[in-house]
Amino acid sequence: MSLYKDYINEIEERKNEGLNPKPIDGAELLSEIITQIKDLNNEDRADSVKFFIYNTLPGTTPAAGAKAKFLKEIILGEEVVAEITPTYAFELLSHMKGGPSIEVLLDLALGNDAAIANEAAKVLKTQVFLYDADTARLKDAFDNGNAVAKDILESYAQAEFFTKLPAVAEEIKIVTYIAAEGDISTDLLSPGNQAHSRSDRELHGKCMITPEAQAEIQALQAQHPDASVMLIAEKGTMGVGSSRMSGVNNVALWTGKQASPYIPFVNIAPIVGGTNGISPIFLTTVDVTGGIGIDLKNWVKKTDAEGNVVRNENGDPILEEVYSVATGTVLTINTKTQKLYNGEQELIDISKALTPQKMEFIKAGGSYAIVFGKKIQTFAAQTLGINIPTVFAASKEISNDNQGLTAVEKIFNRNAVGSTPGKVLHAGSDVRVKVNIVGSQDTTGLMTSQELEAMAATVISPSVDGAYQSGCHTASVWDKKAQANIPKLMKFMNDFGLITARDPKGEYHAMTDVIHKVLNDITIDEWAIIIGGDSHTRMSKGVAFGADSGTVALALATGEASMPIPESVKVTFKGDMKQHMDFRDVVHATQSQMLQQFGGENVFQGRIIEVHIGTLLADQAFTFTDWTAEMKAKASICISQDETLIESLEIAKGRIQIMIDKGMENKNNVLQGLIDKANNRIEEIKSGAKPALTPDADAKYFAEVVIDLDIIDEPMIADPDVNNADVSKRYTHDTIRELSFYGNDKKVDLGFVGSCMVHKDDLKIVSQMLKNIEKKEGKVEFNAPLVVAAPTYNIIDELKAEGDWEMLQKYSGFEFSDALPKANARTEYENIMYLERPGCNLCMGNQEKAEKGDTVLATSTRLFQGRVVEDRDGKKGESLLASTPVVVLSAILGRMPNIEEYKAAVEGINLTKFAPVSTK
Repeated sequence: MSLYKDYINEIEERKNEGLNPKPIDGAELLSEIITQIKDLNNEDRADSVKFFIYNTLPGTTPAAGAKAKFLKEIILGEEVVAEITPTYAFELLSHMKGGPSIEVLLDLALGNDAAIANEAAKVLKTQVFLYDADTARLKDAFDNGNAVAKDILESYAQAEFFTKLPAVAEEIKIVTYIAAEGDISTDLLSPGNQAHSRSDRELHGKCMITPEAQAEIQALQAQHPDASVMLIAEKGTMGVGSSRMSGVNNVALWTGKQASPYIPFVNIAPIVGGTNGISPIFLTTVDVTGGIGIDLKNWVKKTDAEGNVVRNENGDPILEEVYSVATGTVLTINTKTQKLYNGEQELIDISKALTPQKMEFIKAGGSYAIVFGKKIQTFAAQTLGINIPTVFAASKEISNDNQGLTAVEKIFNRNAVGSTPGKVLHAGSDVRVKVNIVGSQDTTGLMTSQELEAMAATVISPSVDGAYQSGCHTASVWDKKAQANIPKLMKFMNDFGLITARDPKGEYHAMTDVIHKVLNDITIDEWAIIIGGDSHTRMSKGVAFGADSGTVALALATGEASMPIPESVKVTFKGDMKQHMDFRDVVHATQSQMLQQFGGENVFQGRIIEVHIGTLLADQAFTFTDWTAEMKAKASICISQDETLIESLEIAKGRIQIMIDKGMENKNNVLQGLIDKANNRIEEIKSGAKPALTPDADAKYFAEVVIDLDIIDEPMIADPDVNNADVSKRYTHDTIRELSFYGNDKKVDLGFVGSCMVHKDDLKIVSQMLKNIEKKEGKVEFNAPLVVAAPTYNIIDELKAEGDWEMLQKYSGFEFSDALPKANARTEYENIMYLERPGCNLCMGNQEKAEKGDTVLATSTRLFQGRVVEDRDGKKGESLLASTPVVVLSAILGRMPNIEEYKAAVEGINLTKFAPVSTK
């Protein structure tokens, strides 16, 4: 059977699911379609023409190559297609976004037919996705006196690809839709359990919120055809949690507009709002799609006559509604006055959502076009030997006299690209920066590869020190979806130049190590900037930013990222940590004490947390930086002492060497290069030439938080508070409770030790607790299931060498097998310990889950509704987050322990070696 017949069969199957034909990305299928177009008597010719025009993916997909070649033949008159004139062929090329289409346009523009060359030049002047090979052809032609090349370069220098675009409308009419009350996680917009379908945009769009919500949005569109639907997080923040381009893609699919009539299911210009604004990563993704994100501030804290915040019986601020955004409210965004209106009534200033840079993104249909456009303009001006004309909004550069630099300001200044030479930049400045390390994970990786194809990128930027593609998010179950997606992803990324977790040729065994742990190891310079496709890209060395798949693609392709330098909040510690406390308790207490110190206001939100935990090694310090995603921080910086940093770098070198020994090195010797850089950094520290990064003494912070270790006397639990009468207070990560709150009768249905929040010492704690209980009771019995998933294989190897793995095996009722990985997700659990394959496991929620309605106690990061555990009739699932010893003991008891039971269980175990630099 032909590929075309297979495609038609697939179309029929998709019809049954209410889906349109899947966009074509394969050259073989499109070649068949082209053959049928050429055959005027072919019964499938009419459909083939439609598929060719409207259903072929652009960029560097193999299908795009076949399409561009055929369009070139039509333009040259080598082929005649009645439905596609040469003029129409040029239009189709103009929508193909680079790669093969640019190669064809350059062939035509630099060819001998003057009329065709001029038409090709007109199209080229609208294009921005050009790479070195493309610009080199233009430069060579210009140097050889080609007039068309000169004409194109002059257009690029004036940035006509941007200036000739239609202006942004002065008034944008919107109709509101409250998607939920309280914080809206990206899980609501793009559920983790549907990760397998993210690259199939139409199919994935079916999972946004609920079918009922989708119908309500469509009804609003029908009632208000001249308005855009704005999705709103009422009394909450929009887009918290994972960094999902798929979440914004879904919002755009249902509420935005089609980017091109010839590119199916790629929509742009979504409009979103939140009472407390938009999560930083989500807002970046909105910019990628040329959308608008508004901090509504439609609820404010009630104050008394003296200006003091009025609180309820629980101590929470009472909120008052300033204006209504109830579903169906018609509002107007005025891009000139930069205000939000209800009719003639001015509601709020929204200038932060409409900065000059954001207005450029809106006009261009997304931030990529601006990033690449600036590069093309710079190239053209340099080639022509002229100054770069002022077209784009100048980057804001803030330099405050007699003010030192925070740690993140120092990193941004060191890595800045294109800013005023010699000018010291402070928070608020807009900066292009060099990216040192990039991470792509497997549930967003397919989208990243699509983004790279769409922007016509074929090879990683040589300026990137190292990049890694993980397999951790799909490690739990090697099911048909994973088998179909992961090898394809790994081959693409391996060819692109990344170190990959699985060798497409099968020469080394699959690695499922948690991406954040690998990135934490391959970051070998605390002055580095890291971009990763996950909100938990928060390294203990350097400053790391979780990002959407598109921003990851941009970093891989260009080696750069653009963003304002964030403000910082300084976190220091005083007092002494008690022996029975785990460092996870310090992490939770930091969030709790911060909220108490600032009257419930989260000063971390959208800012950098500069945490001074200088004596903690990289693995342990990552537990803190990792959690800062839940604190809603933009990123975090760990200030380390010289000796500690050197020890962390030595550990990292050893782990990178293991990757080399397993065959993961690539042709560019990236891994060996990282070891060499680590050796150089260690020598700089030892010699005193360049000590470990520290902020200046006179640096300015948005706020300073001092954590009192003396008052942390009980394990601290992050509670989703699923039954809180105020819906907006549920699933927020902000409810932190002491263990004694639960008495000793809180039933636990399942315990989970795993995710990126744990390291080797956590697994050693599990082993030691089993030994302690065995010694006291004679054996260990579990009254609830305990799932244990090491973050990396290295940890398992080290545990085996140190004797701990044997103890875990002794009490396990299930141990993973790489030779026979699970093909189906577990739906029921016995009261045993499960030793699962290294990876994310339950924390992701896309493969393994707890049983519906369970109460789960976990070391993971997510407590969102439906993430780790879904609800069942009459019982809400809840995922409480705690330290490893609390989770283990709870699984053994089948309930939360009391404080006496806990202290007895951890006696003699060195839970942490943390000794912070005292602020006394």
